[in-house]
Amino acid sequence: MIIGVPKEIKDSEFRVALTPGGAEMLVQAGHRVIVEHNAGAGSGFHDQEYQRSGAEIEPDAAQVWGQADMVLKVKEPLRQEYGYLRAGLLLFTYLHLAADRELTEAMTRSGVTGIGYETVQRADGSLPLLTPMSQIAGRMSVQVGAHYLERTVGGRGKLLGGVPGVRPSDVVIIGGGTVGTNAAMISLGMGAHVTVVDASADRLRYLSEILHGSLTTLSSNPRNIADAVRHADVVIGAVLKPGAKAPHLVTREMVETMKPGSVVIDVAVDQGGCVETSHPTTHSDPVYLVNGVIHYCVANMPGAVPRTATYALSNVTLPYALRLADLGLVKAVKVDPALALGVNTYGGHITYQAVAESFGLEYAPLNMLI
Repeated sequence: MIIGVPKEIKDSEFRVALTPGGAEMLVQAGHRVIVEHNAGAGSGFHDQEYQRSGAEIEPDAAQVWGQADMVLKVKEPLRQEYGYLRAGLLLFTYLHLAADRELTEAMTRSGVTGIGYETVQRADGSLPLLTPMSQIAGRMSVQVGAHYLERTVGGRGKLLGGVPGVRPSDVVIIGGGTVGTNAAMISLGMGAHVTVVDASADRLRYLSEILHGSLTTLSSNPRNIADAVRHADVVIGAVLKPGAKAPHLVTREMVETMKPGSVVIDVAVDQGGCVETSHPTTHSDPVYLVNGVIHYCVANMPGAVPRTATYALSNVTLPYALRLADLGLVKAVKVDPALALGVNTYGGHITYQAVAESFGLEYAPLNMLI
């Protein structure tokens, strides 16, 4: 199989979908790897490293997309890449289609087979290809919150952990999954008072057992969320419904009760956001104000730490990429149910139910098409 690795073009997206070591493994397995010139430069991987691994370097994206049987990316195709989508092409990347009708329609119109990293799901409910980026985003969210609380950038002027004799900042985390757990761990480590809100009593019980420090756990309901948000210095949105648009658990009215200079970080913004006042921002223009509350809603947070993020992503995606390259799509998804759940579009159809439901479009089960 011919595997193409184009350079990411999303604002300040410095990750790359494949390390030179990953390219070498694909080449040793008998496949041809084509990498766009400087695709890995943002992560510190240079063209010569890929060439030493047996990959070929092409000067522009069109040649990479045009020759490839499977394209490996990090982020979803942007509008200027829609023309590269075609029937017979396998696209393996983060898609987040439930938050983007235009991209969903472009993919179904083209007939491309799209496998979303974020919906590859094991029988136990775990999301192996989303987990490492969620870990990074959860940890980064606390760094970001601590920074934007500083008065020099418009914040309340509070130190996240306080000092002896001075109250620490209050961090409220909506969602106790991978993002929320990592955010709580770092917040507590920095000395903040942390409140985690989640719908699962079992999850809250687990977090109270493994996390240590000034931790409060709350069952998710509108009143508890409203009370917690009102007293928060930092709110971190960490709600996930695999493949589906995130629900607005923090309403505009709740945000309006927050103190000026407080900070909202909506990590769920790539799935539509769980804070009603959120909309996607970029690393080059990351924040905006709503009623004096700073909103940080960068949809590709791990892109700011590309060296770490690229290694973490490639570690988990490479075995699946090898399986797809060795077996082809149909055989690969038949032997791996987790991978089958990753297929969002196939042959002009939407094959992930939550995506179809987000837009009121027709859903076609994958097993009825292959």
